[in-house]
Amino acid sequence: MQQQQQQDPTVFIIDDDEAVRDSLKMLMKSVGQKAEVFNSPTDFLEVYDENRPGCIVLDIRMPGMSGLELQGKLNEIHCILPIIFITGHGDVPMAVQAIKDGAMNFIQKPFRDQELLDLINDALKLDAKQRAELLEHKEILRRLSTLTDREREVLQHVVQGKANKVIAADINLSQRTVEIHRSRVMEKMGTKSLAHLVRQVMQVKEHLGEEFFNRK
Repeated sequence: MQQQQQQDPTVFIIDDDEAVRDSLKMLMKSVGQKAEVFNSPTDFLEVYDENRPGCIVLDIRMPGMSGLELQGKLNEIHCILPIIFITGHGDVPMAVQAIKDGAMNFIQKPFRDQELLDLINDALKLDAKQRAELLEHKEILRRLSTLTDREREVLQHVVQGKANKVIAADINLSQRTVEIHRSRVMEKMGTKSLAHLVRQVMQVKEHLGEEFFNRK
């Protein structure tokens, strides 16, 4: 996972107009930004790798599969690459819909190079942030999976803010036993701070499901 995170981000340019592709690739090269060009959404999907960081610069109107249709397919496979749409004047309503469907932004033709570069810079920052959060979530979930049923039960009560004495009474254990379980939970979760422990659980709570704490 660390190797994936350290990859240089790539700007994936998808446009059926060869002149536009060449121009955008030259622009990326002029600022030292890695870029790959595709003349159709289908070509991009054939090589798409969820582990490669970057962003997508996508023409909204193309023969065959449109930019909006590609966005729909990427949403279906939970692609997190930020999308910047390139639009003509008449495409603005479609671009607004694309934003509602999760695209990061759109830019109208003709556009200034710096305007696009600024959007790409923001998109790459967002992608890096989202990937870092995903890595953190995966690590928290991995650590939670190492807890025993009893440790998970104690953790549930700890997250609710209960003191060891109260937890002991609630689950019919001695206070000392609760303290031992709590200490093991903290060790396995890699934290010495109760606040940090609670934050970890809250970060991934939506991914856990009710059965996580209820499992016996």
